[in-house]
Amino acid sequence: MSNYALITGASAGLGTEFATQLAARGLNLVLVARREDKLKAVAEELAASYGIDVRTVSADLSKPEAPLELYQFCDTENLRIEWLINNAGAAGEDLFEERDWSKHEAFYRLMMTSIAQLCHLFVPDMKARKSGFILNVASVAGRIPRSGGCNYGPVKAYIVALSEDLAVTLAPYNIKASALCPGYTHTDFHETAGLMEMKNKMPKWLWYDASVVVREGIKALEAGKPVFVSGRLYRWVDPLLQSVWTRRFFRIPARL
Repeated sequence: MSNYALITGASAGLGTEFATQLAARGLNLVLVARREDKLKAVAEELAASYGIDVRTVSADLSKPEAPLELYQFCDTENLRIEWLINNAGAAGEDLFEERDWSKHEAFYRLMMTSIAQLCHLFVPDMKARKSGFILNVASVAGRIPRSGGCNYGPVKAYIVALSEDLAVTLAPYNIKASALCPGYTHTDFHETAGLMEMKNKMPKWLWYDASVVVREGIKALEAGKPVFVSGRLYRWVDPLLQSVWTRRFFRIPARL
């Protein structure tokens, strides 16, 4: 039976880059995203370029039933998931400005619950084989409190904590788990979230290419690092952000 890498949010950005780099290693792929047309285009290109088997699943991981349906698809098709890349995400709504709580619930399912459930579903098979890799895409935003929507940073902080626990718990089974924490990265994330004006005003030296982030993330996962901050600049700043002596100076207050 061949090994597969399951990648969520695979129709663009970091997800497509993960798919490309893992396909180059000869891994077969299960690509998951909401946008079926883009997903199939990515799948066809990778299958043709690397001669691998690529399956696609159109799924919205903010829906409660989506993780189980995804697992059942892989189980029915007899696909052995060796790599689980939890990459799907969104910017989210402001916790206080958006008064429709159902939107926040959907956001939490996408960003936290679906990741925990996918681990809940796929990890037992990895434990039985005593092999596997789990990479959860978090963010530098999860490493420091800041004013804002009170949603994005906190959910990414959960992903960091979950990944650290997974790494410790699963190490005896030869399963590696890691939280990848990128800073500002060139993808379509900001365009989709309506944040292009903000991006265009920011210094270019704050931004890293998706290929760099993914390459560093895969290397860190294979090296057994439970948390990895991508980008030399962000790796330099992160110890300062985490220090009890300097942490309070990096907290950004709200603008009145």
